[in-house]
Amino acid sequence: MSKHQSIDELGQSDKEEISKTLIKEVISSIKADDVKSLLKLVGELHSSDLADLIENLPAKKRNKFISLLGDDFNLDTYAELEEPVRTKIVEDMPNDEVADVIRKLETDDAVYLIEDLEEEEQSKILEQIPEIERAPLERSLEYPEDSAGRLMQAEFIAVPPFWSVGQTIDYMRETTDLPNIFSEIYVINPDFHLLGIITLDRLLRTGRPISVNDIMDTSHHEIDANLDQEEVARQFERYNLFSMPVVDQDRRLLGVVMIDDIVDVINEEAEEDIHRLGGVGDEALTDTVLNIAKSRFTWLAINLFTAILASIVINMFDATINEKVALAVLMTVVASMGGNAAVQTMTVSVRALATKELTPVNALRIVSREGMVGVLNGILFAIVTGLVTLVWFQSTGLAVIMGVAMIFNMIIAGLSGILIPIFLERLKVDPAVASSVFVTTVTDVVGFFSFLGLAAMFLV
Repeated sequence: MSKHQSIDELGQSDKEEISKTLIKEVISSIKADDVKSLLKLVGELHSSDLADLIENLPAKKRNKFISLLGDDFNLDTYAELEEPVRTKIVEDMPNDEVADVIRKLETDDAVYLIEDLEEEEQSKILEQIPEIERAPLERSLEYPEDSAGRLMQAEFIAVPPFWSVGQTIDYMRETTDLPNIFSEIYVINPDFHLLGIITLDRLLRTGRPISVNDIMDTSHHEIDANLDQEEVARQFERYNLFSMPVVDQDRRLLGVVMIDDIVDVINEEAEEDIHRLGGVGDEALTDTVLNIAKSRFTWLAINLFTAILASIVINMFDATINEKVALAVLMTVVASMGGNAAVQTMTVSVRALATKELTPVNALRIVSREGMVGVLNGILFAIVTGLVTLVWFQSTGLAVIMGVAMIFNMIIAGLSGILIPIFLERLKVDPAVASSVFVTTVTDVVGFFSFLGLAAMFLV
């Protein structure tokens, strides 16, 4: 392999090895201030691949890498970087350089670049941008984080209703300051109120003399700038949209949200739910050890408390366990099976609540279904664990108790796995964050209590 062999020239099967080699060669070129070698190595990389490369560089080399590439650095890369890396890079850049980068980006990417900085730092950067370019950025930053107002780009094409199709086409051909990608033309009145939408395909299929007023779609979808990004993504998914106009409370057109941003939102929301179910905060692979430890400590502390509760239940039956040692061997089986069954139900329920598939309309039916699943699985595993217990300990009574406890705990597991998330949702508490703690506690306590309680009643 030549010293600066490009990725495209290498075999797909050696991808992991290539990445390590590429990183090593990039670091060597940075140390040597060899711009020519850097361009040969990374000049053809997509912005997403370039972001991955930057994230794998030592922190102290990242800004120098960007600086060496200069005008050849793909600015779209900033939007692809993970938040901790992006924020650190921007903080280490002079304000005038950040301002220059922002002026070259579309508003949604520009806002994404600086929204995590301190307000004072944001102000210093924005002050160096001309007012006409600064205004849409400041407006976007005024909207809540994770709202449509933060996602939207202010670049769009708007025309008055009295224009003809020909005028609109000529305008797009002659105007240089157009969005990089667009699929819709917005029809507005002098007050910038949205009247309708024309898709590019309809515009191009219509004769030049026809008025845009005659072909615009007035039954279009639009979103309020304050709408949460998760609900925005849901509308894109529901109606198969490529873009959607963003309006204020008076229906004045502010900007447009594009599908590429929504794909990121969908991934972000799904990742967030998965992390929260596992008791992990908004951490990234690029976070420091200290930040990760801090974000996980609280969750682990809560789980310690629930484990102590389960231990208290076990301690209540210490005499029973001392008389029947087999109980100590088997009691964790019941609790473990219940816990796993509850996690299965909880995972499906939390995701269904997040996507609005589980609603008050179908809640009773879904809860009943999960209860029946618990009954069926409880009976099946009662037979299996009962037979195992009978063969293992030669005790019919212990086998029966094992089976009964298994049925009871599997039913409770199924119901708690869905009822707890629904209950938390009604209390306006994020079920993805809190469900796991309550569900684990319920299944452990109920599992131990049912098994050991039955044993104390009938065996000792």
